[in-house]
Amino acid sequence: MADDLTGGYQYPFPMPDEDDVAMSDGAVHGRPPGVPSSYEAGRSIRWTPDSIAEVHALSRLGRYQIRGFTTDNTRFPTFDDLTFVPASLTRLPLEGYRENCDTRTVLGGGRPDLVSAPLELGIPIYIASMSFGALSASAKAALGYGASKVGSLTCTGEGGMLEDEREASNKLVYQMTPSRYMLDLEHLRQADGIEIVVGQGAKPGTGGLLLGMKVSERVAGMRSLPLGVDQRSTVRHPDFLGADDLQVKIEELREATDYKVPIFVKMGATRPRFDVAIAAKAGADVIVVDGAEGGTGASPELLINHTGIPTITAIKAAREALEDCGMADEVSLVAAGGIRSGVDAAKCLALGADCVMIGTAALVALGCNSPRYLDDYEALGTAPGQCHHCHTGRCPVGITTQDPELETRMHVAAGAERVARYLTAMTMEITLLAKACGKSSVHNLEMEDLRALSLEASAFTGVKLAGIDRPFGW
Repeated sequence: MADDLTGGYQYPFPMPDEDDVAMSDGAVHGRPPGVPSSYEAGRSIRWTPDSIAEVHALSRLGRYQIRGFTTDNTRFPTFDDLTFVPASLTRLPLEGYRENCDTRTVLGGGRPDLVSAPLELGIPIYIASMSFGALSASAKAALGYGASKVGSLTCTGEGGMLEDEREASNKLVYQMTPSRYMLDLEHLRQADGIEIVVGQGAKPGTGGLLLGMKVSERVAGMRSLPLGVDQRSTVRHPDFLGADDLQVKIEELREATDYKVPIFVKMGATRPRFDVAIAAKAGADVIVVDGAEGGTGASPELLINHTGIPTITAIKAAREALEDCGMADEVSLVAAGGIRSGVDAAKCLALGADCVMIGTAALVALGCNSPRYLDDYEALGTAPGQCHHCHTGRCPVGITTQDPELETRMHVAAGAERVARYLTAMTMEITLLAKACGKSSVHNLEMEDLRALSLEASAFTGVKLAGIDRPFGW
């Protein structure tokens, strides 16, 4: 995976055995087995057991480490640092079982002169763009059927339109990536929306990554790749660089789809105040901002943990960018990255999002990290609840794999039902909170309904600090 930086240098002595280079037979992603207790305790704030193990791993591999899943950076303020302040006397709550709370969500409906068929969802949640390749065909189909059952949508992700997913999904957004894998005009016209990707939260500033063990015959055929060879996607789109080019590309896509479907622009959360303004001015109907907590099928670990900004602060900046441009009513804002529950989703809506997109959470609902096939987890050096080995193609539950035998473990009908129930439960959580705050629509949630429980969360979001009733540092 890494370039050879040695220039063919040869040591003036015989090379030792690989075991001596490795120093240990332990897994490169964690601490070696059998280490003494003093190592576990750690004697330095900076040189912790994890940082020492990282150096050992890099010295063994000669390249950065790659893994999937999501960040383990614990320094971010999270959704748990925000709390709702429901209605009491100053506001009236809604009766839980006798008064309705509307969950209908429209994406791309702000420009009726340009979009004749905006996406109307029954809930303010949809399934993220995850590729066939990163996921098995069974997993993609299950996500499609589950989302369709509750009136939501899915997105193709990189690598083209999978027939199984198009059949399963009542509403499907077609993702256009810089790699242009299997870009097909007819598939564009079959889609209910088009998403132009300029980045993602788990690895902004870089392209997609699919290791060779996942490049099966079907994946290779769809992407015109050599079988079993690692694939790294390009970073920049070949036909646009800046705002003016993006505007031209959006207009081309409108003409290709007869001005019917909304055009999405998806970006990793890095400079959302400026990036969102550029995308809106270029003509995007929907902007997806993916925070640093976003998941991935495979990425250099350093990017997962050390790039991007948290979702909770990106939403605020993105919403203010749209308001400053005077386009808050024209462009829909979707938040993504680290959303685990209806509570998290409700907080995103209160911070300014119109809808949320979930990826890792949907995979967990499918069965990711479920306590089955324990021997296969052990063979990966992990356990249920701790597995982040999506990149290996050896997913014990058949979700992030192209191995035919493993994929049989992903039962499409059962997985689809779990996803549908999870989305239903998430929506019930959102409406419960909205009614408690006196809202007849989930889209009426606002920042005034929130309080921050930490100085960092208040400073990051502008939400009033609990007990102080003013934002910290604002």
